[in-house]
Amino acid sequence: MTLRNQYMQSDRLLDMAKKDRDFFTMDDFDLEEKTVYLRLDINSPINPITNEIIGVSRFLSHTETIAMLRHSKVVLVGHQSRPGKDDFTSLEDHSRQLQRIIGRKITFVDELFSSSARSAISSMADGEIIMLENSRFYSEETDIPGDDIERMEQSNLVRRLEPLFDYFVIDAFPAIHRSQTSLVGFHRLKPNIAGKLVEKEVMMLDRFRFGKESPKIAILAGSKIDDSIKVSKSFLDIGTVTGIITGGVVGNIFLWASGKDIGRKNREFIMKNNRNHESLIEICRNILKDHPGKIIMPRDAVLSPSGKRVAMTEKIPDDETIADIGLETIAQYSEIIESAGAIFMNGPMGIYEIPEYSVGTREVITALASSDALKIAGGGHTLSALEHLGLMNRIDHASTGGGALISYLSGEPMPVLEALRESKRIFKGKENGK
Repeated sequence: MTLRNQYMQSDRLLDMAKKDRDFFTMDDFDLEEKTVYLRLDINSPINPITNEIIGVSRFLSHTETIAMLRHSKVVLVGHQSRPGKDDFTSLEDHSRQLQRIIGRKITFVDELFSSSARSAISSMADGEIIMLENSRFYSEETDIPGDDIERMEQSNLVRRLEPLFDYFVIDAFPAIHRSQTSLVGFHRLKPNIAGKLVEKEVMMLDRFRFGKESPKIAILAGSKIDDSIKVSKSFLDIGTVTGIITGGVVGNIFLWASGKDIGRKNREFIMKNNRNHESLIEICRNILKDHPGKIIMPRDAVLSPSGKRVAMTEKIPDDETIADIGLETIAQYSEIIESAGAIFMNGPMGIYEIPEYSVGTREVITALASSDALKIAGGGHTLSALEHLGLMNRIDHASTGGGALISYLSGEPMPVLEALRESKRIFKGKENGK
């Protein structure tokens, strides 16, 4: 199954997880022949040399929502990067990329709320799609404080666009932890509705967080240790999971915090890429102390450049990098995965891009795919590995979120979800539902 089909499948688990939501969904309204503002998140990697869009997963994640609006006048709003970044660019290429994916014409308008943009919206026919310019080209998107909704409502973006729309559909799950004008500025003025991606992400992640499956484990690996440490602490403090499997640099910092000698090169990598490494190590020590036996660390590793396997009871040579988990760790992790009732995975076990160090990632993902557990995966590297191995169809849910995913699983407030909930409280009873 392709990534497109994975996002579009009507999942049995969604039906099981569905319950009365405290925000509007697209099933609550008849959107045909209406003018709909659709806030997407198509922020994508861009090749710095060719300026071409590299990945299409964010585009694919919105196809179901767009398909449901085939008889509406649809105006797409999104962003790419942020001011000061090399990939901060127009959405014109994004409109062409999305047009190729959905097979429908998309007219690009290189403005956001100018008279020409408003004229283009007003003259739309049912079934037409327009994409407006990068919302972050405009200071009103990023400069207004996130808690100042009144000021957002007085912005040009809101005042000039709000009268043109019947409904506002918010489908930008990777940005739900942001309180920015194009995301939350309209929610008190007209009904704001969760798109299919937001609805599915929230249902599936809540299914993992609050479901009764047991044992429930997380697999946290890769190189982004700050996020993984935050989630580890939250998961164990709240009791979301019964154990956490670690690998990659996440495994290394927990090994370091536990007193293991991981070698100079591995310590230097952590220090170079994390200015707050001392506080992170201290948090890891406290997690290990407060939750004994719950953080499961590698027992052995494969080193680079020598390719040697070493037990983690040994001192790692200072000139070697821990590049993968070893066979003993693979066997242990596979056994834990096999017995789990629910699994969340984020991050590879090592430098999986290099074939000789990809065994751990491949075997852990294969064990995950073979499990009968509820399986949720997140993170670009994890999804890339699943797709490369042809195992995406064996996962119950592939999350599009990055920072939003981590923040949501950690139980942090989500401004976009809060805005959707308030919008339902304001406009409840005004649905013209099916």
